[in-house]
Amino acid sequence: MINGSTKVYGLIGDPVEHSLSPLMQNKAFEACGLNCCYVPFRVDAVGLPAAIAAVRALNLGGVNVTIPYKERVVEYLDEVDRSAALIGAVNTIVNREGRLAGHNTDGAGWLASLREGGFEPGGQRVVLLGAGGAARAVSFVMVQAGISSLAIFDLVGSKAGKLAADLVPVAGCPVAAGDMASSSLPVAMAEADLLVNASPVGMFPNHDAPPPVDPRQLGEDALVYDLVYNPSRTKLISEAEARGCRVLGGSGMLVCQGALAFELWTGYKAPVEVMHQALEEALWLQRPV
Repeated sequence: MINGSTKVYGLIGDPVEHSLSPLMQNKAFEACGLNCCYVPFRVDAVGLPAAIAAVRALNLGGVNVTIPYKERVVEYLDEVDRSAALIGAVNTIVNREGRLAGHNTDGAGWLASLREGGFEPGGQRVVLLGAGGAARAVSFVMVQAGISSLAIFDLVGSKAGKLAADLVPVAGCPVAAGDMASSSLPVAMAEADLLVNASPVGMFPNHDAPPPVDPRQLGEDALVYDLVYNPSRTKLISEAEARGCRVLGGSGMLVCQGALAFELWTGYKAPVEVMHQALEEALWLQRPV
């Protein structure tokens, strides 16, 4: 029940209508017996500063931040933890008595879900598609996990180049960058052990868009990890599986990063199995028929 003591959390982004985080987080609050609720807030670019100010003014407990604001939101916060500062992107904000603290649970959540899927990144050759906030989080944890090489490709080659340059001081491996039209992309894919799609290509409601790359350019032993979780089976996942590749969808990352955010907000251990089940049920109901 919502009452005068309910603590409100939320999601800021544009779009947010597709997000299943509200369902997942509200099930988690319920499972822990917490008088909390989680709601989506669609915020346009002009309204972002006011939206962050409203977290303080309305005494929200905190918010998640999604596309396209993970990088831009940093400038409006009072403090940013070391990991988020290194990545340069925030996906979780905690309101501590009016001081807004930024965290990034994307990278740790992604790495946990990758290992849960049976893949250890150490010593692996990786191709990363995208150079936005999620890509930054994933790339920083990958280089720290000891991958052997990383090639980043984005529609805007200069954005991929900037991310590569930011990674060089902390990476113990070669880091290359280019745009999606680069002739080096098929070469990198043919050699890759892991392909990560950190772009929004294939995300609902644009789930009928063609995959960002042709999975037939991959080796059959490669793993394809698509960070898109809605739909659970993107065209990239389906075509990669048809190629014979191992595949992982983004639902595991969503649960793992959401569990870490839940713990930052509440101090309670997240009911991860409840969150997994809620997400799986929602994705099953939304499946194409």
